[in-house]
Amino acid sequence: MVADKRRSIRALAPMNLFLADVRDGVGPYLAIYLLTVRHWQPGPIGIAMSLPGLVAVLLQTPAGSWVDNSQHKRRLLVLASAVVAVSCLVAVTFVSPAIIYATQALTGAATTIYAPVVAAITLGLVGHRRFAQQTGRNEAFNHSGNVLAAMLAGLIGYYWRYEGIFYLVAAMCVLGSWSALRIDPAAINNELARGQSADASDPAAENNSATVSAPVAGPTAGIRQMLANPRILRFAVAVVLFHFANAAMLPLVGQKLALSNQKASALFMSACIIVAQLVMVPVAAWVSRRAPEAGRKPVFLLAFAVLPIRGVLYTLSNNAFFLVSVQVLDGLAGGIFGVISVIMIADLTRGTGRFNFVQGAIATALGIGAALSTVGAGYLVQHFGYRAGFLALAVVATVALGFFWYCVEETNPVLAPNQLPEPATS
Repeated sequence: MVADKRRSIRALAPMNLFLADVRDGVGPYLAIYLLTVRHWQPGPIGIAMSLPGLVAVLLQTPAGSWVDNSQHKRRLLVLASAVVAVSCLVAVTFVSPAIIYATQALTGAATTIYAPVVAAITLGLVGHRRFAQQTGRNEAFNHSGNVLAAMLAGLIGYYWRYEGIFYLVAAMCVLGSWSALRIDPAAINNELARGQSADASDPAAENNSATVSAPVAGPTAGIRQMLANPRILRFAVAVVLFHFANAAMLPLVGQKLALSNQKASALFMSACIIVAQLVMVPVAAWVSRRAPEAGRKPVFLLAFAVLPIRGVLYTLSNNAFFLVSVQVLDGLAGGIFGVISVIMIADLTRGTGRFNFVQGAIATALGIGAALSTVGAGYLVQHFGYRAGFLALAVVATVALGFFWYCVEETNPVLAPNQLPEPATS
């Protein structure tokens, strides 16, 4: 059994590597594809880009509950990957806008599964004590996979045709599914995976028992109890504001690059993604090493702080190399966000049995922020230009920074034992 668990933990690396680009579908490449190949206007492009987020608003929270209750988490990943792969193939086969909208909606539905399932499998395999470290490793491989996919996508788009990028994502769906099936389902503690019980090495259990009470298996917290938790609500508002400011930036940069150099737009977009992802790899590793002992909030504040700076910098020049270099800040913020946000949710839901449900609920809120961001920014750019769009996003990012600073508490149970969630009530 020990060997099976170790083998299953090792399988998390290729799974995160191959599913990296799948989790976002074709991502920002779709905006360029619709602009340069299909000749769409920025407004309809914004609608197409926002559809996955809108679908997530409806399905992400039920998806989290589904993951909490499922005993077949690997199969959920395979099913979601199959839907994304088919959607990619259909999108390049048919030219109707309705088909594009439909495939984006299906992709959005499928991708609601990825984040909660990967986090649940990870927690179920390694427990709370090693969760921060393993989440950082997951994110490092995830970002490495994005680099690999971006390099291949850029070369395919430049030397072949844009449709090849969609085929690439479909291929990664197959490889990601193969990796997920290498995990032994018997090695996953499904109670631990939903945050309902604490593993024996939970750091909260190793501190002074007079001040810290490790959560133990018990009744699952009620949905109303979780949704009414003020700490969870404040955290959700902060990350929604962050995502609202962040979601539209890269697609808008891609459109600027496409307008100035259509043939090389795929290469420049790949460069944007690669620069950010290369920064995210060491940042995620650094965060995972600090997270078990250090506070979550000071590290997360850094991610919030660089976002308004990034929005302003995009207005200073149209030079492609300058725009690509600004992506270093995206890498810094994204590397922190991807690790700390999941860890803070695990902190906030410890002992409640609602880890994946809360992940889904917050992802629903993020979907709202992303959808409003891409649609709003798209039409703002269409009527007032790219400068106005980026400045508006920078203002929202500044509001997000202030809210997180003043309203969100530290969640590390080692540093703030009095902030542990209350036990679930039956």
